[in-house]
Amino acid sequence: MTAWAATSVSAAALRLTGELLSGVGKVPFDIIWRHLGDALQLEVRQKELGETVAPPPVVPSSPVTVWGVSFEGELRTHWARLPLPDSGGRVSEDDYITPPPAAQGAGWLGYLADASDLLAGTLDSDMVPALIAQIVVPRLAAWCAVYTDAAGLGTLAPVYLWHADESQIDALREQLEDAAVPTIDNLTPVQLQVAEWQALAFPLIARGRSLGVLCLGRHGRFSDDVAQLAEDLGRRAALAMDNARLYAQQADANRALQRSLLPTGTPAETPGLDYSVVYEPAGETNEVGGDFYDLFATGEGTWRFAIGDVCGTGPQAAAVTGLARHTLRLLAREGYDIAAVLSRLNRAILDEGERARFLTLLHGEIRRTDDGLDLSLISAGHPEALRLRPSGVVEAVVTSQALLGVFPEAEFVADEVHLAPGDVLLGVTDGVTERRSGSRLLDDDGGLAKLLAECVDLSARAVAERIRRAVQDFAIEPSADDLAILVLRAD
Repeated sequence: MTAWAATSVSAAALRLTGELLSGVGKVPFDIIWRHLGDALQLEVRQKELGETVAPPPVVPSSPVTVWGVSFEGELRTHWARLPLPDSGGRVSEDDYITPPPAAQGAGWLGYLADASDLLAGTLDSDMVPALIAQIVVPRLAAWCAVYTDAAGLGTLAPVYLWHADESQIDALREQLEDAAVPTIDNLTPVQLQVAEWQALAFPLIARGRSLGVLCLGRHGRFSDDVAQLAEDLGRRAALAMDNARLYAQQADANRALQRSLLPTGTPAETPGLDYSVVYEPAGETNEVGGDFYDLFATGEGTWRFAIGDVCGTGPQAAAVTGLARHTLRLLAREGYDIAAVLSRLNRAILDEGERARFLTLLHGEIRRTDDGLDLSLISAGHPEALRLRPSGVVEAVVTSQALLGVFPEAEFVADEVHLAPGDVLLGVTDGVTERRSGSRLLDDDGGLAKLLAECVDLSARAVAERIRRAVQDFAIEPSADDLAILVLRAD
Protein backbone atom coordinates (compact mmCIF):
# COMPACT_ATOMS: atom_id res chain seq x y z
CA MET A 1 0.00 0.00 0.00
CA THR A 2 2.90 2.33 0.69
CA ALA A 3 4.43 1.65 -2.72
CA TRP A 4 1.02 2.30 -4.32
CA ALA A 5 0.65 5.62 -2.41
CA ALA A 6 -2.63 4.18 -1.13
CA THR A 7 -2.14 4.04 2.64
CA SER A 8 -4.92 6.61 3.17
CA VAL A 9 -7.55 4.03 2.13
CA SER A 10 -6.11 1.12 4.14
CA ALA A 11 -8.85 1.19 6.77
CA ALA A 12 -11.62 1.36 4.15
CA ALA A 13 -10.00 -1.48 2.19
CA LEU A 14 -9.87 -3.71 5.26
CA ARG A 15 -13.49 -2.97 6.10
CA LEU A 16 -14.63 -3.60 2.53
CA THR A 17 -12.69 -6.88 2.39
CA GLY A 18 -14.52 -8.00 5.51
CA GLU A 19 -17.85 -7.24 3.86
CA LEU A 20 -16.89 -9.24 0.77
CA LEU A 21 -15.92 -12.16 2.98
CA SER A 22 -19.43 -12.25 4.44
CA GLY A 23 -20.63 -13.40 1.02
CA VAL A 24 -18.29 -16.40 0.98
CA GLY A 25 -19.35 -19.85 2.12
CA LYS A 26 -17.32 -22.26 4.21
CA VAL A 27 -14.86 -23.12 1.44
CA PRO A 28 -11.22 -22.23 0.79
CA PHE A 29 -10.67 -18.72 -0.53
CA ASP A 30 -7.95 -16.23 -1.50
CA ILE A 31 -7.88 -12.51 -0.79
CA ILE A 32 -6.24 -10.42 -3.50
CA TRP A 33 -5.72 -6.65 -3.64
CA ARG A 34 -4.85 -5.23 -7.06
CA HIS A 35 -3.76 -1.72 -7.88
CA LEU A 36 -5.42 -0.22 -10.98
CA GLY A 37 -3.87 3.24 -11.02
CA ASP A 38 -6.99 5.20 -9.99
CA ALA A 39 -8.56 2.48 -7.86
CA LEU A 40 -7.83 -0.47 -5.64
CA GLN A 41 -9.63 -3.67 -6.65
CA LEU A 42 -10.39 -6.03 -3.78
CA GLU A 43 -11.15 -9.64 -4.62
CA VAL A 44 -12.24 -12.65 -2.59
CA ARG A 45 -11.91 -15.78 -4.71
CA GLN A 46 -13.77 -18.94 -3.66
CA LYS A 47 -12.35 -22.29 -4.65
CA GLU A 48 -13.78 -25.82 -4.65
CA LEU A 49 -17.44 -24.76 -4.67
CA GLY A 50 -18.80 -28.24 -5.31
CA GLU A 51 -22.38 -28.55 -4.06
CA THR A 52 -21.97 -25.76 -1.52
CA VAL A 53 -24.63 -23.07 -1.74
CA ALA A 54 -23.00 -19.69 -1.27
CA PRO A 55 -24.88 -16.89 0.51
CA PRO A 56 -26.07 -13.97 -1.63
CA PRO A 57 -23.58 -11.15 -2.22
CA VAL A 58 -23.56 -8.26 0.23
CA VAL A 59 -23.91 -4.70 -1.04
CA PRO A 60 -20.72 -2.83 0.01
CA SER A 61 -21.27 0.01 2.46
CA SER A 62 -18.05 1.78 1.39
CA PRO A 63 -18.11 4.20 -1.57
CA VAL A 64 -17.01 2.01 -4.48
CA THR A 65 -17.01 2.66 -8.22
CA VAL A 66 -18.24 -0.81 -9.23
CA TRP A 67 -18.73 -4.14 -7.53
CA GLY A 68 -20.02 -7.56 -8.35
CA VAL A 69 -19.55 -11.31 -8.50
CA SER A 70 -17.86 -13.02 -11.43
CA PHE A 71 -17.48 -16.69 -12.35
CA GLU A 72 -14.71 -18.55 -14.16
CA GLY A 73 -15.21 -22.30 -14.21
CA GLU A 74 -15.68 -23.30 -10.58
CA LEU A 75 -14.02 -20.12 -9.36
CA ARG A 76 -16.37 -17.51 -7.89
CA THR A 77 -14.96 -14.03 -7.20
CA HIS A 78 -16.58 -11.31 -5.07
CA TRP A 79 -14.95 -8.01 -6.00
CA ALA A 80 -15.22 -4.26 -5.59
CA ARG A 81 -13.19 -1.23 -6.68
CA LEU A 82 -12.32 1.39 -4.13
CA PRO A 83 -11.35 4.77 -5.66
CA LEU A 84 -8.04 6.27 -4.58
CA PRO A 85 -7.76 9.92 -3.51
CA ASP A 86 -7.87 12.48 -6.33
CA SER A 87 -9.00 9.87 -8.84
CA GLY A 88 -12.61 10.99 -9.04
CA GLY A 89 -13.56 7.35 -9.33
CA ARG A 90 -12.08 7.10 -12.85
CA VAL A 91 -10.36 3.92 -13.93
CA SER A 92 -8.90 3.74 -17.43
CA GLU A 93 -8.53 0.13 -18.49
CA ASP A 94 -6.38 1.16 -21.47
CA ASP A 95 -4.01 3.29 -19.46
CA TYR A 96 -4.44 2.10 -15.90
CA ILE A 97 -0.75 2.35 -14.95
CA THR A 98 0.04 5.93 -15.97
CA PRO A 99 -0.96 8.35 -13.20
CA PRO A 100 -3.43 10.99 -14.39
CA PRO A 101 -2.21 14.62 -14.36
CA ALA A 102 -4.42 15.44 -11.38
CA ALA A 103 -2.53 12.87 -9.33
CA GLN A 104 0.83 14.52 -9.93
CA GLY A 105 2.36 16.95 -7.44
CA ALA A 106 2.17 16.45 -3.70
CA GLY A 107 0.83 12.90 -3.92
CA TRP A 108 3.73 11.75 -6.05
CA LEU A 109 6.24 13.56 -3.89
CA GLY A 110 4.87 11.45 -1.05
CA TYR A 111 5.24 8.36 -3.24
CA LEU A 112 8.90 9.21 -3.89
CA ALA A 113 9.46 9.86 -0.20
CA ASP A 114 7.91 6.51 0.76
CA ALA A 115 9.96 4.76 -1.92
CA SER A 116 13.14 6.38 -0.60
CA ASP A 117 12.32 5.24 2.94
CA LEU A 118 11.73 1.68 1.76
CA LEU A 119 15.00 1.59 -0.17
CA ALA A 120 16.96 3.15 2.68
CA GLY A 121 15.45 0.66 5.13
CA THR A 122 17.57 -2.28 3.99
CA LEU A 123 21.26 -2.90 3.48
CA ASP A 124 20.68 -6.38 2.10
CA SER A 125 22.09 -6.32 -1.44
CA ASP A 126 19.77 -9.18 -2.48
CA MET A 127 16.68 -7.41 -1.14
CA VAL A 128 17.15 -4.06 -2.90
CA PRO A 129 16.27 -5.28 -6.45
CA ALA A 130 13.12 -6.94 -5.09
CA LEU A 131 12.10 -3.70 -3.37
CA ILE A 132 12.69 -1.71 -6.55
CA ALA A 133 10.38 -4.00 -8.53
CA GLN A 134 7.67 -3.98 -5.87
CA ILE A 135 7.75 -0.17 -5.75
CA VAL A 136 7.34 0.47 -9.49
CA VAL A 137 4.89 -2.37 -10.28
CA PRO A 138 2.06 -1.68 -10.84
CA ARG A 139 2.27 1.99 -9.97
CA LEU A 140 4.49 2.97 -12.91
CA ALA A 141 4.69 -0.12 -15.12
CA ALA A 142 3.15 -3.50 -15.76
CA TRP A 143 6.47 -5.25 -15.19
CA CYS A 144 9.97 -4.57 -13.98
CA ALA A 145 13.29 -6.34 -14.49
CA VAL A 146 16.51 -5.47 -12.66
CA TYR A 147 19.81 -6.41 -14.31
CA THR A 148 23.22 -6.32 -12.61
CA ASP A 149 26.69 -7.68 -13.19
CA ALA A 150 26.46 -9.85 -10.08
CA ALA A 151 29.09 -12.32 -11.32
CA GLY A 152 31.61 -9.56 -12.05
CA LEU A 153 32.11 -10.79 -15.64
CA GLY A 154 31.17 -7.53 -17.31
CA THR A 155 27.83 -8.88 -18.59
CA LEU A 156 24.39 -8.03 -17.27
CA ALA A 157 22.06 -10.74 -16.01
CA PRO A 158 18.56 -10.47 -14.51
CA VAL A 159 18.55 -10.67 -10.71
CA TYR A 160 14.85 -9.94 -10.14
CA LEU A 161 11.75 -9.94 -12.33
CA TRP A 162 8.22 -8.92 -11.37
CA HIS A 163 4.94 -8.66 -13.25
CA ALA A 164 1.62 -7.21 -12.10
CA ASP A 165 0.07 -10.53 -13.12
CA GLU A 166 2.20 -13.20 -11.46
CA SER A 167 0.99 -15.84 -13.93
CA GLN A 168 2.78 -13.94 -16.72
CA ILE A 169 6.22 -13.91 -15.12
CA ASP A 170 7.49 -17.06 -16.86
CA ALA A 171 6.30 -15.84 -20.26
CA LEU A 172 7.89 -12.45 -19.66
CA ARG A 173 11.17 -14.11 -18.71
CA GLU A 174 11.22 -15.91 -22.05
CA GLN A 175 10.50 -12.67 -23.91
CA LEU A 176 13.31 -10.88 -22.12
CA GLU A 177 15.77 -13.62 -23.10
CA ASP A 178 15.42 -12.45 -26.71
CA ALA A 179 15.78 -8.77 -25.83
CA ALA A 180 19.17 -7.10 -25.95
CA VAL A 181 19.58 -5.24 -22.66
CA PRO A 182 22.32 -2.65 -23.15
CA THR A 183 24.97 -1.62 -20.65
CA ILE A 184 24.22 2.08 -20.13
CA ASP A 185 27.11 4.24 -18.97
CA ASN A 186 25.31 7.59 -19.18
CA LEU A 187 22.15 8.89 -17.50
CA THR A 188 19.90 8.69 -20.57
CA PRO A 189 17.16 6.01 -20.63
CA VAL A 190 17.07 3.73 -23.69
CA GLN A 191 13.97 2.37 -25.42
CA LEU A 192 13.80 -1.42 -25.81
CA GLN A 193 11.72 -3.70 -27.97
CA VAL A 194 10.34 -6.57 -25.89
CA ALA A 195 7.61 -8.47 -27.79
CA GLU A 196 4.45 -6.33 -27.73
CA TRP A 197 5.62 -4.24 -24.76
CA GLN A 198 6.70 -0.63 -24.71
CA ALA A 199 9.88 -0.85 -22.59
CA LEU A 200 12.41 1.60 -21.25
CA ALA A 201 15.82 0.81 -19.77
CA PHE A 202 17.06 3.21 -17.09
CA PRO A 203 20.72 3.18 -16.01
CA LEU A 204 21.52 2.37 -12.39
CA ILE A 205 24.52 4.62 -11.75
CA ALA A 206 25.74 5.67 -8.31
CA ARG A 207 28.94 7.52 -7.35
CA GLY A 208 30.08 7.38 -10.98
CA ARG A 209 29.85 3.58 -11.10
CA SER A 210 27.45 1.66 -13.35
CA LEU A 211 25.64 -0.97 -11.29
CA GLY A 212 23.13 -2.27 -13.80
CA VAL A 213 19.93 -1.48 -15.63
CA LEU A 214 16.31 -1.03 -14.54
CA CYS A 215 13.85 -2.14 -17.25
CA LEU A 216 10.17 -1.15 -17.14
CA GLY A 217 7.46 -2.25 -19.54
CA ARG A 218 3.80 -1.61 -20.29
CA HIS A 219 1.37 -1.89 -23.19
CA GLY A 220 0.78 1.83 -23.61
CA ARG A 221 3.25 4.64 -24.12
CA PHE A 222 5.22 5.94 -21.15
CA SER A 223 4.21 9.52 -20.57
CA ASP A 224 6.94 12.08 -19.96
CA ASP A 225 5.84 12.47 -16.35
CA VAL A 226 6.07 8.75 -15.65
CA ALA A 227 9.42 8.46 -17.44
CA GLN A 228 10.82 11.31 -15.33
CA LEU A 229 9.43 9.71 -12.18
CA ALA A 230 10.97 6.34 -13.10
CA GLU A 231 14.29 8.03 -13.84
CA ASP A 232 14.25 9.65 -10.41
CA LEU A 233 13.45 6.30 -8.79
CA GLY A 234 16.30 4.71 -10.75
CA ARG A 235 18.79 7.16 -9.25
CA ARG A 236 17.52 6.48 -5.74
CA ALA A 237 17.51 2.74 -6.37
CA ALA A 238 21.10 2.85 -7.67
CA LEU A 239 22.25 4.69 -4.55
CA ALA A 240 20.49 2.11 -2.35
CA MET A 241 22.13 -0.73 -4.31
CA ASP A 242 25.55 0.87 -3.96
CA ASN A 243 25.09 1.43 -0.24
CA ALA A 244 24.10 -2.22 0.16
CA ARG A 245 27.11 -3.30 -1.92
CA LEU A 246 29.53 -1.22 0.16
CA TYR A 247 27.95 -2.45 3.39
CA ALA A 248 28.25 -6.09 2.25
CA GLN A 249 31.91 -5.59 1.33
CA GLN A 250 32.65 -4.00 4.71
CA ALA A 251 30.75 -6.73 6.53
CA ASP A 252 32.69 -9.45 4.67
CA ALA A 253 36.00 -7.77 5.49
CA ASN A 254 35.13 -7.43 9.14
CA ARG A 255 33.91 -11.01 9.40
CA ALA A 256 37.25 -12.13 7.95
CA LEU A 257 39.06 -9.90 10.45
CA GLN A 258 36.95 -11.26 13.29
CA ARG A 259 37.77 -14.85 12.29
CA SER A 260 41.47 -14.02 12.21
CA LEU A 261 41.29 -12.87 15.84
CA LEU A 262 39.85 -16.16 17.10
CA PRO A 263 41.54 -19.57 17.30
CA THR A 264 41.41 -21.61 14.12
CA GLY A 265 41.35 -24.87 16.06
CA THR A 266 41.57 -26.44 19.50
CA PRO A 267 44.08 -28.85 21.03
CA ALA A 268 43.69 -32.26 19.42
CA GLU A 269 44.30 -34.22 22.64
CA THR A 270 43.03 -32.94 25.99
CA PRO A 271 42.85 -36.01 28.29
CA GLY A 272 41.64 -35.06 31.73
CA LEU A 273 40.27 -31.71 30.50
CA ASP A 274 36.72 -31.14 29.29
CA TYR A 275 36.27 -27.64 27.89
CA SER A 276 33.78 -25.54 25.96
CA VAL A 277 33.67 -22.02 24.58
CA VAL A 278 30.78 -19.78 23.51
CA TYR A 279 31.49 -16.59 21.58
CA GLU A 280 28.82 -14.22 20.24
CA PRO A 281 29.67 -10.76 18.86
CA ALA A 282 26.94 -8.17 19.35
CA GLY A 283 25.54 -5.56 17.01
CA GLU A 284 25.69 -5.27 13.24
CA THR A 285 27.90 -7.45 11.08
CA ASN A 286 30.06 -4.47 10.19
CA GLU A 287 31.40 -4.19 13.76
CA VAL A 288 34.40 -6.18 14.94
CA GLY A 289 33.91 -7.27 18.53
CA GLY A 290 36.36 -6.62 21.35
CA ASP A 291 35.94 -9.98 23.14
CA PHE A 292 38.25 -12.90 22.41
CA TYR A 293 39.31 -16.27 23.79
CA ASP A 294 42.07 -18.80 23.23
CA LEU A 295 43.06 -22.30 24.36
CA PHE A 296 46.23 -23.97 23.16
CA ALA A 297 48.61 -26.75 24.17
CA THR A 298 52.07 -25.81 25.42
CA GLY A 299 53.43 -29.26 26.16
CA GLU A 300 52.56 -32.78 27.21
CA GLY A 301 49.64 -32.41 29.62
CA THR A 302 49.84 -28.60 29.80
CA TRP A 303 47.69 -25.93 28.17
CA ARG A 304 47.20 -22.20 28.36
CA PHE A 305 43.94 -20.34 28.02
CA ALA A 306 42.79 -16.74 27.83
CA ILE A 307 39.49 -14.91 27.78
CA GLY A 308 39.61 -11.15 27.36
CA ASP A 309 37.71 -8.00 26.55
CA VAL A 310 39.21 -5.00 24.77
CA CYS A 311 37.56 -1.65 25.43
CA GLY A 312 35.34 -0.69 22.48
CA THR A 313 34.81 -2.23 19.07
CA GLY A 314 36.00 -1.67 15.54
CA PRO A 315 39.48 -1.64 13.97
CA GLN A 316 41.29 -0.08 16.95
CA ALA A 317 39.90 -2.70 19.33
CA ALA A 318 40.72 -5.40 16.77
CA ALA A 319 44.34 -4.22 16.64
CA VAL A 320 44.71 -4.68 20.42
CA THR A 321 42.89 -8.03 20.26
CA GLY A 322 45.30 -9.31 17.61
CA LEU A 323 48.30 -7.99 19.55
CA ALA A 324 47.12 -9.70 22.75
CA ARG A 325 46.30 -13.07 21.21
CA HIS A 326 49.55 -13.39 19.26
CA THR A 327 51.68 -12.10 22.15
CA LEU A 328 50.19 -14.69 24.52
CA ARG A 329 51.00 -17.54 22.14
CA LEU A 330 54.46 -16.29 21.16
CA LEU A 331 55.66 -15.73 24.72
CA ALA A 332 54.23 -19.06 25.84
CA ARG A 333 56.36 -20.80 23.20
CA GLU A 334 59.38 -18.88 24.48
CA GLY A 335 58.84 -20.38 27.93
CA TYR A 336 57.68 -17.30 29.86
CA ASP A 337 55.36 -17.92 32.80
CA ILE A 338 51.96 -16.28 32.77
CA ALA A 339 52.96 -13.41 35.09
CA ALA A 340 55.88 -12.48 32.81
CA VAL A 341 53.62 -12.82 29.78
CA LEU A 342 51.10 -10.32 31.16
CA SER A 343 53.82 -7.85 32.17
CA ARG A 344 55.24 -7.88 28.65
CA LEU A 345 51.77 -7.69 27.06
CA ASN A 346 50.96 -4.68 29.26
CA ARG A 347 54.05 -2.85 28.00
CA ALA A 348 53.31 -3.83 24.40
CA ILE A 349 49.82 -2.32 24.62
CA LEU A 350 51.17 0.89 26.15
CA ASP A 351 53.72 1.11 23.33
CA GLU A 352 50.80 1.47 20.91
CA GLY A 353 50.41 5.06 22.16
CA GLU A 354 47.20 6.75 21.07
CA ARG A 355 46.03 3.53 19.43
CA ALA A 356 46.18 1.67 22.75
CA ARG A 357 42.99 0.37 24.38
CA PHE A 358 42.83 -1.06 27.86
CA LEU A 359 42.20 -4.77 28.13
CA THR A 360 40.72 -6.99 30.82
CA LEU A 361 42.07 -10.54 30.71
CA LEU A 362 41.78 -13.86 32.51
CA HIS A 363 44.89 -15.86 31.61
CA GLY A 364 46.02 -19.17 32.97
CA GLU A 365 48.07 -22.30 32.62
CA ILE A 366 46.60 -25.79 33.09
CA ARG A 367 48.67 -28.78 34.23
CA ARG A 368 47.25 -32.29 34.35
CA THR A 369 47.92 -34.20 37.59
CA ASP A 370 46.97 -37.59 38.98
CA ASP A 371 44.08 -36.08 40.94
CA GLY A 372 42.71 -33.49 38.52
CA LEU A 373 44.08 -30.21 37.17
CA ASP A 374 46.38 -27.59 38.68
CA LEU A 375 45.80 -24.06 37.39
CA SER A 376 47.89 -20.90 37.64
CA LEU A 377 45.55 -17.94 37.08
CA ILE A 378 45.81 -14.17 36.74
CA SER A 379 42.79 -11.89 36.45
CA ALA A 380 43.84 -8.52 35.01
CA GLY A 381 40.75 -6.47 35.89
CA HIS A 382 38.52 -9.20 34.48
CA PRO A 383 35.18 -10.44 35.90
CA GLU A 384 35.96 -12.99 38.61
CA ALA A 385 36.46 -16.63 37.73
CA LEU A 386 34.18 -19.05 39.56
CA ARG A 387 34.74 -22.66 40.62
CA LEU A 388 31.83 -25.08 40.97
CA ARG A 389 32.27 -28.09 43.27
CA PRO A 390 30.29 -31.34 42.77
CA SER A 391 28.56 -30.47 46.04
CA GLY A 392 27.05 -27.34 44.41
CA VAL A 393 29.31 -24.88 46.23
CA VAL A 394 30.43 -21.96 44.05
CA GLU A 395 33.36 -19.73 44.99
CA ALA A 396 35.57 -17.07 43.44
CA VAL A 397 39.08 -18.43 43.03
CA VAL A 398 41.18 -15.54 41.78
CA THR A 399 41.97 -12.02 42.99
CA SER A 400 41.55 -9.10 40.61
CA GLN A 401 44.75 -7.29 39.61
CA ALA A 402 45.49 -4.26 37.41
CA LEU A 403 43.96 -4.27 33.97
CA LEU A 404 46.28 -4.07 30.99
CA GLY A 405 47.18 -0.96 29.02
CA VAL A 406 46.83 1.55 31.86
CA PHE A 407 49.67 1.31 34.42
CA PRO A 408 53.25 1.01 33.09
CA GLU A 409 54.54 -0.20 36.45
CA ALA A 410 51.93 -2.97 36.87
CA GLU A 411 53.27 -6.33 38.10
CA PHE A 412 51.32 -9.56 38.26
CA VAL A 413 51.24 -12.56 40.58
CA ALA A 414 49.57 -15.86 39.71
CA ASP A 415 46.96 -17.51 41.94
CA GLU A 416 47.13 -21.29 42.26
CA VAL A 417 43.87 -23.23 41.95
CA HIS A 418 43.21 -26.97 41.93
CA LEU A 419 40.31 -28.58 40.09
CA ALA A 420 39.46 -32.02 41.43
CA PRO A 421 37.56 -34.43 39.15
CA GLY A 422 34.08 -32.97 38.62
CA ASP A 423 35.13 -29.40 39.46
CA VAL A 424 34.24 -26.69 36.92
CA LEU A 425 35.95 -23.34 36.30
CA LEU A 426 33.88 -20.63 34.62
CA GLY A 427 35.32 -17.52 32.99
CA VAL A 428 33.13 -14.90 31.26
CA THR A 429 33.36 -11.42 29.81
CA ASP A 430 31.22 -8.51 30.99
CA GLY A 431 28.74 -9.23 28.22
CA VAL A 432 27.51 -11.90 30.67
CA THR A 433 27.87 -10.21 34.06
CA GLU A 434 26.56 -6.83 32.87
CA ARG A 435 23.63 -8.11 30.82
CA ARG A 436 20.92 -5.60 31.66
CA SER A 437 17.19 -5.90 32.16
CA GLY A 438 15.79 -2.54 33.21
CA SER A 439 17.82 -1.43 36.22
CA ARG A 440 19.08 -4.93 37.06
CA LEU A 441 22.25 -6.66 35.94
CA LEU A 442 22.49 -10.41 35.57
CA ASP A 443 25.25 -10.63 38.19
CA ASP A 444 23.44 -8.52 40.79
CA ASP A 445 23.29 -10.36 44.14
CA GLY A 446 25.58 -13.09 42.84
CA GLY A 447 23.33 -13.95 39.90
CA LEU A 448 26.07 -15.66 37.89
CA ALA A 449 27.13 -17.81 40.86
CA LYS A 450 23.53 -18.90 41.35
CA LEU A 451 23.29 -19.91 37.69
CA LEU A 452 26.52 -21.90 37.94
CA ALA A 453 25.31 -23.68 41.09
CA GLU A 454 22.52 -25.20 38.99
CA CYS A 455 25.06 -26.86 36.67
CA VAL A 456 26.32 -29.67 38.92
CA ASP A 457 27.18 -32.86 37.00
CA LEU A 458 26.82 -31.14 33.62
CA SER A 459 29.49 -31.37 30.93
CA ALA A 460 31.51 -28.29 30.03
CA ARG A 461 29.45 -27.83 26.90
CA ALA A 462 26.17 -28.08 28.81
CA VAL A 463 27.38 -25.55 31.38
CA ALA A 464 28.39 -23.07 28.66
CA GLU A 465 25.05 -23.49 26.89
CA ARG A 466 23.11 -23.07 30.15
CA ILE A 467 24.90 -19.78 30.87
CA ARG A 468 24.44 -18.56 27.27
CA ARG A 469 20.73 -19.30 27.34
CA ALA A 470 20.32 -17.57 30.70
CA VAL A 471 22.02 -14.45 29.31
CA GLN A 472 19.75 -14.49 26.29
CA ASP A 473 16.58 -14.96 28.36
CA PHE A 474 17.50 -12.36 30.99
CA ALA A 475 16.14 -9.48 28.88
CA ILE A 476 13.85 -9.07 25.90
CA GLU A 477 16.19 -6.70 24.10
CA PRO A 478 19.16 -8.13 22.18
CA SER A 479 22.49 -7.80 23.91
CA ALA A 480 24.46 -4.64 23.14
CA ASP A 481 27.79 -6.18 24.17
CA ASP A 482 29.93 -9.04 22.94
CA LEU A 483 29.76 -12.26 24.91
CA ALA A 484 32.40 -14.90 25.61
CA ILE A 485 32.13 -17.89 27.95
CA LEU A 486 34.94 -20.34 28.75
CA VAL A 487 34.25 -23.49 30.78
CA LEU A 488 36.98 -25.86 32.02
CA ARG A 489 36.04 -29.11 33.74
CA ALA A 490 38.37 -31.66 35.31
CA ASP A 491 37.45 -35.25 34.30
